[in-house]
Amino acid sequence: MYQATIEQFLTHQGPELAGRVQLIFFSPPFPLVRKKRYAHKESSAYLDWLGGLTPQLAKLLRPRGSLVVEIGNAWEPGRPVMSLLPLKALMAMAERGKLHVCQQFVCHNPARLPSPAQWVTVERIRVKDSYTHVWWMSPHENPDADNRRVLKPYSPAMRLLLDRQTYNDGTRPSGFDISATSFLRENSGAIPPNAVEIQAEPEDAYAQNFLRFANTRSSDGYIAYCRKNKIRLHPARMPAGLPQFFIEFLTKPGDLVIDPFAGSNTTGAVAERLGRRWIAVEPEPDFVQGSRGRFPALANTPRG
Repeated sequence: MYQATIEQFLTHQGPELAGRVQLIFFSPPFPLVRKKRYAHKESSAYLDWLGGLTPQLAKLLRPRGSLVVEIGNAWEPGRPVMSLLPLKALMAMAERGKLHVCQQFVCHNPARLPSPAQWVTVERIRVKDSYTHVWWMSPHENPDADNRRVLKPYSPAMRLLLDRQTYNDGTRPSGFDISATSFLRENSGAIPPNAVEIQAEPEDAYAQNFLRFANTRSSDGYIAYCRKNKIRLHPARMPAGLPQFFIEFLTKPGDLVIDPFAGSNTTGAVAERLGRRWIAVEPEPDFVQGSRGRFPALANTPRG
């Protein structure tokens, strides 16, 4: 893990990593109309910054590597209308980085606090903004990927169908003609959807419309380590299931994964557990020190 800005990292380490990275996975500072402590960009500066950074990141990728980015929503200052800045940022990244958009994912967090507060909780003229977009891009139209590595458990209904080996075949109202054997093959699990839901507890492992990940719990090792050592917690920690899904889907053991906005280093910890090589970049010293709590071997050794 490097304590540096991504610009500093790319200047000094970028040339030797060119063409070696299989996955760049990150959640950059979201475009906000007011600053927060963890270095958000404002207004069109965000567009210029993220769009200008992408070509440098793209140079690190293997020819069939992937870049996955989570981009949050933004609202116009003082107005109850959404900003197009996040969509413009996506377009700038794809165009300036010469990247293909392979697929869009929606990441829904029902526990997110009501926002924008003025329009949701004060004036009551909007509903809360509870989702972000996760965009999968690549310099290649057909990047390395295999959805068999991320199959989810069959639903009870599908499990029953496979056991019964029969179902209602025939032509559907949509016009699709379903044969008598179309869905009777055992594939060890169901192909996951591109909708992700973050939840506090794993209540329903068989949800059909969402790929569900439990959020970070208050008792996890990272939080315990930070509290014990009086280290400031990262305010926007990522649930481990999100990077895990893309690391398993888009990489193989031994591949190199980079998170250029690592925060508390969830991505690095997950990559380590899955047998991937990893690099994390984060400028805030508190977040770098606190990330030791994600690695049991480091959490029990003196800070240095």
